[in-house]
Amino acid sequence: MVQKDKEKTTKTVTKKKRSRTTSKKHLFPEVNIGTIGHIAHGKTTLVKMLTGKKTQEHSEEIKRGLTIRLGYADFTVRKCKKCGKYSVKEKCPYCGGETEPIRRISFVDAPGHETLMATMLTGAATMDGAILVIAANEPCPQPQTREHLLALEISGVKNIIIVQNKIDLVDKKQALENYNQIKKFVKGSIAENAPIIPISAQYGANMEILLEAIEKYIPTPKRDLKAEPIFLIARSFDVNRPGVDVLKINGGVIGGILKQGKLKVGNKIEILPGRKNEKNEWIPIQTKITSLATGGVQTKEIVPGGSSAIGTELDPSTAKSDALVGQIAGLPEKMPPVWYKLKIKVHLLKRVVGSKDELEMQPLKTNEPIMINAWTSRSVGVITSAHENIAEMSLKLPICVSKDARIVISRMIGQKWRLVGYGEIIE
Repeated sequence: MVQKDKEKTTKTVTKKKRSRTTSKKHLFPEVNIGTIGHIAHGKTTLVKMLTGKKTQEHSEEIKRGLTIRLGYADFTVRKCKKCGKYSVKEKCPYCGGETEPIRRISFVDAPGHETLMATMLTGAATMDGAILVIAANEPCPQPQTREHLLALEISGVKNIIIVQNKIDLVDKKQALENYNQIKKFVKGSIAENAPIIPISAQYGANMEILLEAIEKYIPTPKRDLKAEPIFLIARSFDVNRPGVDVLKINGGVIGGILKQGKLKVGNKIEILPGRKNEKNEWIPIQTKITSLATGGVQTKEIVPGGSSAIGTELDPSTAKSDALVGQIAGLPEKMPPVWYKLKIKVHLLKRVVGSKDELEMQPLKTNEPIMINAWTSRSVGVITSAHENIAEMSLKLPICVSKDARIVISRMIGQKWRLVGYGEIIE
């Protein structure tokens, strides 16, 4: 993480004077929306247009000009009291009237490059809805357009809006041709009835129509606040600046999504699968919540909706450089099970997607290496037994997920991990 991001996070997580009642007008994020699609189709530009934040903050992302890690940014949807149009401004950009806040939203900006599909799947586990960005100046579908839509379907993300971006680069005839390609592409898929909105993210064209669609098609889901808390860790880091006084060191920070329940400052939590001890055994990591932040504001309690940061008493080295990504945090003795081996019922696709040549899918084979994603967890394993649609596998890294979690399966095809299906845990 770049130094600028560390300093910003430090201020967010450790500043004590700000609280949940900082401002009566402040809204806390209540829904997570992913931006997905093929590389360079304008996902990050769209996020910046609405939030004012460029999610490419890591030094390598800035250097290469592409999204590598999951990016996060919040914004508030507002509605003009006078003309009724939606925007993100306090003063309506269309009539100059006063706007009122409707809902605060967290964006999860997923990478579009084919080699980062596993990162995209991690992000999909945190999404309540998604915006599929498709460039109007390229034929549709591109390989990762197809693969990302399939990932949403497999991950169970049903609320989808399609954005036809870069309409400023094509004429009317090309735009209509591309629109028809999109309609043909999504026919029969989970996005068949999704609205298709032409925009220019670069110039902000049709942003009011997109915001109206977000309010209509991606509602805030019902949250189970009484369930035992499950926090999906999507980032972890050390917020301390080099050379900081040892007496002023802050504990490690974990960031991600609270899936259910509530967490409060002062709660004792454990992180699973945890860490390896000297006997090479996995043991839980136990710590205490020292601070909470969501939507860029300090709070004493978090509930599901939006991304959050949890300050802890962890040794900062334990959390640095995303070392805890994929693990789960919650209350001790009330966590989902840790799995070292899995027996799953497999649902394979008919064809391999994501590459230009869609090969016919072959059954899983004994001794075949595979990669799985479940919630934000990711692990590589080996098939130890495969019979018809039942597969048993041994995992290199254990995962902590509930038995009803969907297991997304990828296999090595042409030197790349390709999404091939999903499974349900039997035991």
